[in-house]
Amino acid sequence: MKTIQTKLLAIFLNVTLGIFSLSCIFPLVWMFYSSLKQKRDFNANIMGLPKNPSFENYVRILTNADYHIFESVLNSVRTTVLSIVLIIFLGFIVGYILSRVRFRGNRILYVMFLMGLLIPIHSLLVPIYVVFRATNLGNKWFTLIIPYVAFGLPIAIFLVEGYVKSIPVSLEEAANIDGSSFTSTLFRIILPICKPILVTIGIIQTFATWNEFSFALVLIRDQRLQTVPLAMTQFTGQFSSDYTKIMAAMLITMSPIIVFYFVFSKQIIKGMVAGAIKG
Repeated sequence: MKTIQTKLLAIFLNVTLGIFSLSCIFPLVWMFYSSLKQKRDFNANIMGLPKNPSFENYVRILTNADYHIFESVLNSVRTTVLSIVLIIFLGFIVGYILSRVRFRGNRILYVMFLMGLLIPIHSLLVPIYVVFRATNLGNKWFTLIIPYVAFGLPIAIFLVEGYVKSIPVSLEEAANIDGSSFTSTLFRIILPICKPILVTIGIIQTFATWNEFSFALVLIRDQRLQTVPLAMTQFTGQFSSDYTKIMAAMLITMSPIIVFYFVFSKQIIKGMVAGAIKG
């Protein structure tokens, strides 16, 4: 009797998980076959399959210089990569120092960083715009990196500081006895141990930076410097939107993130699981 109940429960759970999985995959499938439609076919039947599938939308987007899709993707890749590198590097060093080094004002500095988690970042759009305009930092290739790093550091420091506390101090003391310098201990011993939490930080900040829209809209005016979220606004007019081109453009701009996930999927899963267990 228990065996039958166990099998029925397993079937129920598998069916339920299968339905949830399909619900996650279907939007991507719908976006793909919708991008193969003409605008009139999409408006006539939003959910229906394309009668005459065509890659015309992709060709127009990739060959029309007015859309700047390639430039937008490259801008997003450059901004995201540089921001993540700086967030991880600075977050690791500052988090380690706040966790291990005792000095006057240590906790005050830590609380000041944590305040960055409490303040809604969009409430600072106007002050940041005014400052960037006054200092002539706006509308540059590095403009978005500054706020992205500034607002990404609090969560990185918070996670690294808590993670480093779980590492025994005796490990560093043993390395010191063996003649290891502070820099060598930090980057050759502590850094590899902190790899799981650093991977977790990288994942969080990659998606946050890639999808960020508000700061890009306010601080970037040159179309050649726009990021992926800004590029999507080109397909939306005042009275109508070309949804088939939007679907095609979204799939094109999503491709770097999808490739990134599939290439580093094992490392991402290991990092998130290890970070969750250790933290």
